[in-house]
Amino acid sequence: MGIDFRRTVPVFRIFDLATAHAFYLGYLGCTVDWEHRYEPGMPLYTQVSRDGLVLHLSEHHGDATPGSTVFLELSGVRDLHAELAGKDYPNLRPGLEVDETGTSLTLTDPFGNRLRFHERHPDEPAS
Repeated sequence: MGIDFRRTVPVFRIFDLATAHAFYLGYLGCTVDWEHRYEPGMPLYTQVSRDGLVLHLSEHHGDATPGSTVFLELSGVRDLHAELAGKDYPNLRPGLEVDETGTSLTLTDPFGNRLRFHERHPDEPAS
């Protein structure tokens, strides 16, 4: 039986659920798939998603390092940029970056984590 990796799900450290929801749900357009606490008052571990984007957010100390970056390949980065630019989110006004490999949009969440959305140029080989 061979090895078959199914999916990679980054874990981001968060410190405040309302702030995380404002960014991930309100701004980025994700939905909450599930939430888990060992008991009331304990730190939250949750999954949010939007289409093929799946992220785990954790209030648990030691689950992840604040200030991490995840590289996300997608198509439609300019559409995503336009969608986000049209939202009333005063904490972030990202631009597009174009280089020899493609077009990128980098978002920094309120906890210092970065989501780097990248669309390859059509003539660039897949990674």
